[in-house]
Amino acid sequence: MGRRNRGISTRGRVSRIGSYAIASSIADPTCISCTTFNILAPIYKRLNHEDQSIRESENKAYWLDRNRRILDWLLYERSSIICLQEFWVGNEELVNIYNKRLGDAGYTNFKLARTNNRGDGLLTAVHKDIFRVINHRELLFNDFGDRVAQLLHVELIAPFAQSRNNNVRQEILIVNTHLLFPHNSSLCLERLRQVYKILQYVESYQKENKLNPLPIILCGDWNGSKRGHVYKFLRSQGFVSSYDTAHQYADADAHKWVSHRNHRGNICGVDFIWLLNPNRYRKLLKTSWSEAVFGMFKYQLRRASLTEHDAFAFLKADSDGDYITYTDFCEALRQLKLVGHCYGLSIEETKDLWVQADIDGNGVLDFEEFEQRIWNPSWSEVRGEISKDAWDDLVHGTEQTIGFSVKNAVLFPTEVEKGMWPEDYSLSDHARLTVVFSPVRMPCSRLIS
Repeated sequence: MGRRNRGISTRGRVSRIGSYAIASSIADPTCISCTTFNILAPIYKRLNHEDQSIRESENKAYWLDRNRRILDWLLYERSSIICLQEFWVGNEELVNIYNKRLGDAGYTNFKLARTNNRGDGLLTAVHKDIFRVINHRELLFNDFGDRVAQLLHVELIAPFAQSRNNNVRQEILIVNTHLLFPHNSSLCLERLRQVYKILQYVESYQKENKLNPLPIILCGDWNGSKRGHVYKFLRSQGFVSSYDTAHQYADADAHKWVSHRNHRGNICGVDFIWLLNPNRYRKLLKTSWSEAVFGMFKYQLRRASLTEHDAFAFLKADSDGDYITYTDFCEALRQLKLVGHCYGLSIEETKDLWVQADIDGNGVLDFEEFEQRIWNPSWSEVRGEISKDAWDDLVHGTEQTIGFSVKNAVLFPTEVEKGMWPEDYSLSDHARLTVVFSPVRMPCSRLIS
């Protein structure tokens, strides 16, 4: 299928340099590419800054023109995987336009509406020349934000088709999602829980289908930056931010790029394509979850300007001894607004945290346990790629699978790569992120049931 440039409009001086820079990488037949893009549903896009009630959905000429331009860009770029958020699933005409144009271009499309008829949802498209779809699953969080996620299990047709053999697995798990917007700090826990649900679902899917570890690509609008708890949680599970990997940015380099100007006028980097290769050791998922929640717990205590000893005194409340009881623990969680509302910790989650914190299992937390689990956690660190010697010891000739190295990654418009938001950009309130991956073979240990 040839690359098309018909009808592409930039509406001003929006740079296309990035598109040219990555074009050769996308065209490389030995690579696959992935684009994630929140395309701003017309039911949410405001047309008048003075009258916030006027939405683009009321003007067909506007939303039709903008979405045609979005499709022009997507088809010009022709990524192997396209993940869209805020796709207006409630408008049949727009859905048909995307289905036809993407279908005619060789894509298999999957759409998923948010629950409770919110109007928008997700669209994930994979190119038929690159992938065979093995399975497609829908994940409904059924939370107060009506968020959803899509899981695609696909087999890679290229680039190894010419040298296919039964010992090299070529399957990938792809996830597309859009997390809750953090309208206030109390919603951070729910956003963390949404990611936890996704990873739990992916883990259970692999176990149910008796799959050995596969590369996992998580795409979407995460509504949180590299400074947040969701970012740290995913990193603790071995995931890497593909864009940051391509540009050799550290976890602390949160200021070097942006991808969104939100309704408050703030610019931030919230759109990610996460990669987890099968040759990564990971912490137990439940351990990462507990560590992340305790991290939020500590953050709230530090916000109150409490020292380590002051925080311990706050938690033990009126306990006679020098320890924290379960009742004290629950009361502290309530005061810090981590329990006691519809999106707070459940009773079961609270009990699980307590078990994780009570290292010796004697029913109370002393200062040492508080320090080790909450204030200065000594959880085991996530390990990186497994050494060749370790794989030789573990694998003993078992089958191989593919993994990916990040070859290139570009944000559009390119101004956002310098932390700036161009005023003449009109496609969305999000930038488009495209990553090119180069498949590599790696050993795969079998899952232990």
